[in-house]
Amino acid sequence: MSFWPTAAFVVMVLSWVAFVIVFATQKKASSSPDKKRDPISILGIALQGVSYAVVWIIRRPWFTPMFPPNRSLEIALSVLTMVVAVASVWFCGAAVRTLGKQWSLAARVLEGHKLVTEGTYSVVRNPIYTGMFGMLLATSLAVSHWIGLSIAIVVFAIGTFIRVRSEEKLLREAFGAEFDDYARRVPAVIPFVI
Repeated sequence: MSFWPTAAFVVMVLSWVAFVIVFATQKKASSSPDKKRDPISILGIALQGVSYAVVWIIRRPWFTPMFPPNRSLEIALSVLTMVVAVASVWFCGAAVRTLGKQWSLAARVLEGHKLVTEGTYSVVRNPIYTGMFGMLLATSLAVSHWIGLSIAIVVFAIGTFIRVRSEEKLLREAFGAEFDDYARRVPAVIPFVI
């Protein structure tokens, strides 16, 4: 058992605990009636969940590096795993705090809904998904086989695509040109890319 993969695993697990706490301690969703809801987003949620299962199921032996022994690569990937895990939890937490009572699991627009464009939402339009993707990567680097990582990324991307389309359809209907302008300026999930 090598120190670096073990440290990466421990930080990743602690980050998952923090990740759950971020959502469990979130203010209750607004009791305002839904103005619009899109149930197809639940399919995206399910696919994202499957992607997490894939990285835990298609894994390598515990506390071992992802690639054949190369000490420098092992240390670099372990440090990357820890940084990505911690940054992902922070990014999600900041996004959830910014949304406040507008946050919900499924895609919906509430009565009196506001278009949030500040904080992490000025970096990407869907920072929670960015953080979730970071947790997927960190988990994969800590425990998954590269085949599991590859499959999980594809499944997560499909689930995220479904969720983003579902949510942005509702936002476009609610905010029109204001949302279109925001969407032109700010990438969807990956900073500086898409």
